[in-house]
Amino acid sequence: MRINLVALFFGLTFGFAFSAAGFNQYDIVHRTLLLQYWAPWLVFASAIGTAMPLLWILEARGWHTPLGGKLTPKRWEIGRDRVLGGAVFGVGWAVTGACPGTVSTMVVAGGLLGIVPLAGIIAGIVLRDVMVERAARHPAVDEVVLVR
Repeated sequence: MRINLVALFFGLTFGFAFSAAGFNQYDIVHRTLLLQYWAPWLVFASAIGTAMPLLWILEARGWHTPLGGKLTPKRWEIGRDRVLGGAVFGVGWAVTGACPGTVSTMVVAGGLLGIVPLAGIIAGIVLRDVMVERAARHPAVDEVVLVR
């Protein structure tokens, strides 16, 4: 229960900061992606610049998570599936002006248009799960389909 309250606190704080920075507004996101507005890129850079060294330090010291597990960040290899997934994510972000963080902020802030990209995110998750199940059942067929 305590971990849920901590997660709720950080989630609310994150959402408030997102909203205060204007990340839930289509125009801000669109101008950012067109490289006309740099403040969000600075926020992203500061997040990476803060998180990476902290994770390296915590991992090197054998830090444990609040639930007792050892902190072991996974390093994903760059592969075709990740590049294609990133491209789909980027196209969705550019078209809707929203990523999962901004969508949740839009919906909670009362922006009914946030429901449209939320539906797209849910559909994408379901589609991905269907494709993974299909690949597990017919690995040879999927390899041929993905090559085209």
